[in-house]
Amino acid sequence: MIITQTPYRVSFAGGGTDLPAFYEREAGAVLSVAVNHHMYVTVSPRFERTTRIAYTRVEICETVDDIEHTLAREALRITGLGPHVEVTTVGDVPAGTGMGSSSSLTVGLLNALYAYKGQVTSARRLAEEACRIEIDILKKPIGRQDQYAAAFGGTNFIRFNSDHSVEVEPVPCRPAILRELEDRTLILYTGQRRDADTILKAQSEGTASRFTTLAAMRDLATEMRSAITGEGNLDEFARLLHVGWELKRSLGFGISMAAVDEWYEAARRAGAQGGKLLGAGGGGFLLLMAPPEKKEAIREALGRPREIAFEIDRRGSRVIFISDRYAF
Repeated sequence: MIITQTPYRVSFAGGGTDLPAFYEREAGAVLSVAVNHHMYVTVSPRFERTTRIAYTRVEICETVDDIEHTLAREALRITGLGPHVEVTTVGDVPAGTGMGSSSSLTVGLLNALYAYKGQVTSARRLAEEACRIEIDILKKPIGRQDQYAAAFGGTNFIRFNSDHSVEVEPVPCRPAILRELEDRTLILYTGQRRDADTILKAQSEGTASRFTTLAAMRDLATEMRSAITGEGNLDEFARLLHVGWELKRSLGFGISMAAVDEWYEAARRAGAQGGKLLGAGGGGFLLLMAPPEKKEAIREALGRPREIAFEIDRRGSRVIFISDRYAF
């Protein structure tokens, strides 16, 4: 048996500029971190000459072509695996909540399947093949940031070039600044899930009319990188996060909701300096930054919603278990 652990991600700025509708005209960029919440994938041998896929439901299929779980099916095709295999997936957070779970799953699947074949695979190959599955094969209207964040881990400035190449630049932050960033950050569940594909499709189709705003969001990623490097200025980082909130909200496309806007304003009144609705928007998790002494007042003002810890995962997708009995 092989088990892989792949982090989810939080994007601070630049979301939307990783879509081809933007970066084919002008290079895009995001600032993102991998977080200490994960997707787990197991791959093990199966006695029966079938493939078993277990997720929110269970599929037992005679051939790979019969598998309805599209990501698992295409990952098995790319890696050349099929009968006599069992695959299970378990995530720390629900899908559709803005933390890149789909891409973390795809990266983790590929990593586990290659390891099952006895192959060591680079983070870049995992990210590129995850993009190939999600964007080229399945035609999802998504960008390229999540796959690279999941594969590489850590804190990164990611560039998207017009030739579809991607550059991952680790951000050199002092450990004390990253610890302070963790201390200042809240991630709260809005109770809403959303169809990111629908929002991203609308955003892609409307990129031309909002290009100036998207370019400002791209440039914000550069400014926020500067704010957390060197000596670091997290007050400035939080201020820029609020600027990003206003920019993203102005795009429309169903990115924001009245209830979430009310949450954000209440959080600001209670001491939050800035925030971001994670993912494409429309629901999911709301990230807020505030001085640590203000966090309790913010929780109280919002009715103490469900919360997950914010901790940066310095590593990307990795194999965490290989049993003594695993077989090719």
